[in-house]
Amino acid sequence: MITIEPASPKEPDATALLEASHELQRSLYPPEHIFALSIDDLCAPGISFFVARSNGAALGCAALADMGDYGEIKSMFVDPAARGTGTGAALMHRLESLAQELGLPIMRLETGDDLYAAQRLYQRHGFTVCGPYGDYVEGPHSVFMEKRL
Repeated sequence: MITIEPASPKEPDATALLEASHELQRSLYPPEHIFALSIDDLCAPGISFFVARSNGAALGCAALADMGDYGEIKSMFVDPAARGTGTGAALMHRLESLAQELGLPIMRLETGDDLYAAQRLYQRHGFTVCGPYGDYVEGPHSVFMEKRL
């Protein structure tokens, strides 16, 4: 059974997941096109961070930032060995529930153009492609998506 728990990005297993996520992004994109928050930045007020676990093992993590008039998914990563187990879906359900609890009318995210599995996950959960939002600008590797709640 997969459980989703609030956690600190500084917990060792959460940090390991985030470092794996950052390494994947560095392997795919030039530094100027990577918008992942640092572990310290994910600890900021207004950001809720979660870890998915099964039998005590950390399988994935996700974060939602309350941007006032929308929620932004700031991090989403599932260990490659846990993909296909429902971990990503469980994390998405938790983020959406939180956004609804906070009264946010929309969720948004930026993801990489080569992260096809992530894009399919977001589409399965009702996200559609949109244009840049907030401080983002159009870029060669960014895909912007949103979901109205």
